[in-house]
Amino acid sequence: MPDAPPTPLAPAPEPLSHGLKQRHLTMLGLGGVIGAGLFVGSGAGIAVAGPGIVLSYLIAGALAMLIMRMLGEMSAAMPASGAFSVHAERALGRWAGFSVGWLYWFLLVVVLAVEATGAARIANGWVPGVPQWTWVLIFMVVFTAANLASVRNFGEFEFWFAALKVGAIVLFLGLGVLAIGGWLPDTEPVGLANLTGQGGFLPSGWDGVVSGVLAVVFAFGGLEVVTIAAAESEDPARNVARAVRSAVWRILLFYVGSMLVIVTLLPWTSIEPGQSPYVAVLDAIGVPGAGQIMNAVVFVALLSALNANLYGSSRMVFSLAERGEAPRGLLAVSGSGSPRSSGAGSGGGVPRRAVLASVAFGFASVLLNLKWPDSVFLYMLNAVGAVLLFVWSLIAVSQLRLRRRIERETTGKPTLRMWGFPYLTWAALAAMAAVLVLMLLDDGTRPQVLWSGAATGTVLVVAWVREWRSRRV
Repeated sequence: MPDAPPTPLAPAPEPLSHGLKQRHLTMLGLGGVIGAGLFVGSGAGIAVAGPGIVLSYLIAGALAMLIMRMLGEMSAAMPASGAFSVHAERALGRWAGFSVGWLYWFLLVVVLAVEATGAARIANGWVPGVPQWTWVLIFMVVFTAANLASVRNFGEFEFWFAALKVGAIVLFLGLGVLAIGGWLPDTEPVGLANLTGQGGFLPSGWDGVVSGVLAVVFAFGGLEVVTIAAAESEDPARNVARAVRSAVWRILLFYVGSMLVIVTLLPWTSIEPGQSPYVAVLDAIGVPGAGQIMNAVVFVALLSALNANLYGSSRMVFSLAERGEAPRGLLAVSGSGSPRSSGAGSGGGVPRRAVLASVAFGFASVLLNLKWPDSVFLYMLNAVGAVLLFVWSLIAVSQLRLRRRIERETTGKPTLRMWGFPYLTWAALAAMAAVLVLMLLDDGTRPQVLWSGAATGTVLVVAWVREWRSRRV
């Protein structure tokens, strides 16, 4: 498709509130990717890669860091509630902004169902007298109300959720290091036996490391929300730059450090897929009630992700409506009553119709997950399984196209710059292409690629038809 005429880099004033503080963004950046995928899903990666899972997380984490740096560079130069959807439109044309925006919205509202159902299952285990569907309803109502009230409510929820998750990881790392050194009661130094035994550090060779990358790379999804949220902070350009800088290295430390502690303390063959390796470690070092402690951490992580996805989906569809890519009725913003009124107060500047539209589709996804988890909902989940790769790829392509324009059209030194441009951007694109090919070759992940490819193709066709019609008018 021919390129559309370039749109100005300078963003239009946002009608949304600016109630998010720097601490909200910083903690959102740190906690946004610490979720059930790490606490529970990492067991599947260890099962296929053994101690080599440390290298798998290094590779996947490095890719996520590059994507986040690119996104941070663009968001610092031109903050917008649509973030990468807006960047894609400015770099490639309306079809790109439309496609990536709607696909990301669909991804968030479908994954929201998994998080709500998972949290409800844990709560039902604690209070069996309350049915699982009731817990789902409670969570959806609470977080919808919080997001409708003010953006500061979202920020406060996420700040404390993220603080709990980060605190849990730091405590786990501290206990793990003490246990490895034999400095805890009734423990002996473990040495390197678990790293070199049971087949060595790479028991399945590099094939195992690559399989581990496929198992863990999508656990880094969620970092993008911090750049969406930055548009509603007091100083978007500076705040997003600070949040990205503080997040990327610490997140890599949390992920890689956790895996190193786990495979050093325990034989990798003792880790069962579907079971939390964190619980196994805490049990091994004698922490009482380890299972329930980790259940509580996973519960918080799921609610945090639910809250962040509801926020991110509402802001994405609002941004689409701003650009004429979604129904204009979604532009209503709380405040003085005008559809575009900008409320600076605690309850103003919230796109309430966008929130309600997102939660309505999210709730429909939850019902499908509860009623048909192995059929209808499974197809929906597969349809978004590889969408994150499409989103990340367009972020990289957009950064390639916009970097020179950012330098040319903005004054002074950019607040945040991508490392090694353009070489590391091209390397990230090559890595994502390699992940996609490997997923196609793997029997377990092939359905995700095919269904996600079909979903992406459908949205692209709609985008191109809309572009063609608009040019004929």
